[in-house]
Amino acid sequence: MKALITRPQPDADAFAALCAGAGIEPVVCPLMEIVSRPAPTALDGVGALAFTSANGVRAFAANSPVRDLPVFAVGPASAAAAQAAGFADVVAAGGDVTALAALIADARGRFDGAVLHAAGARRAGDLVSALGAAGVNARRCVLYEAREAEALPETAIHAIASSPPVDWVALFSPASAALLVRLVAAARLSDRLAQIRAACLSEAVADAARALSWRALEIAPARRAEAMIALMRGDA
Repeated sequence: MKALITRPQPDADAFAALCAGAGIEPVVCPLMEIVSRPAPTALDGVGALAFTSANGVRAFAANSPVRDLPVFAVGPASAAAAQAAGFADVVAAGGDVTALAALIADARGRFDGAVLHAAGARRAGDLVSALGAAGVNARRCVLYEAREAEALPETAIHAIASSPPVDWVALFSPASAALLVRLVAAARLSDRLAQIRAACLSEAVADAARALSWRALEIAPARRAEAMIALMRGDA
């Protein structure tokens, strides 16, 4: 069994290692490059940090030595990245911005000050607005951007166009799914997806992937890399 992995580095290699350990041959082909925006991170009046991706954690850690603020993470992957970066007080939400905003609003007594969302230039959902609507003071700091591939890389073309093609394409975000759809269509390989299954981390990811016709489009039972593995192996 083979799976095309389109997520950016370093997460692509981390997921590839999980695939290999589970007997799935990974084909690593990131369609985005995460580029940090080095800049001083103003923390005046900040009482807590919010991360909606592991990339946000890494970008903040590269810009600031601060590790003693409480952290609210969108899901287990970003929570694990925060802990690896040296944060001790980390709690995780259910995997989307709505759940994260609710978690922070319910925990407002745990911190004093504003919530700083360390974010990318492009976001799925508006955490700051959601927190404002819940009466929580919050602001955003853009610390990285995702640069998209302009054309489908040769590795991905071969994985999709070969006979037989890869068994799965693993999709972790609506943005990466939408980008894959555009690049596959531009490469005139849309019909090849009728032989390939899409493994989607969430319903939102699946919605973005539905623009093309797949052999099957399936959603992981939980928003974790391990759940994606279980889905592809048929253990979910």
